[in-house]
Amino acid sequence: MTTDGLAPAWLSAWFASGHAIDLLIAITAVEGLLLALHHRRTGLGVRPRDFAANLVSGLCLMAALRCAIADSGALWIAAWLAAAGLAHASDLIARWRH
Repeated sequence: MTTDGLAPAWLSAWFASGHAIDLLIAITAVEGLLLALHHRRTGLGVRPRDFAANLVSGLCLMAALRCAIADSGALWIAAWLAAAGLAHASDLIARWRH
């Protein structure tokens, strides 16, 4: 049985509950930690300072989406979007200086 004609009902419910975003946030955070750990241990790969602001910006956007799905209110959504914008601006400034 489907709810929208394309996806099974369980998949639509999973996305509507926000659990898909929760999983993506967790995967992204673990990815950042693993990249930083790899660089620290080997000196190879991307330096954490070169990806941290970009990663934080993405995490903040996902948090804003999570708040929207959970109907947490406009203030929380705006706060996460503002944080994403600040992280993005920080990333752009750092890249502009190089």
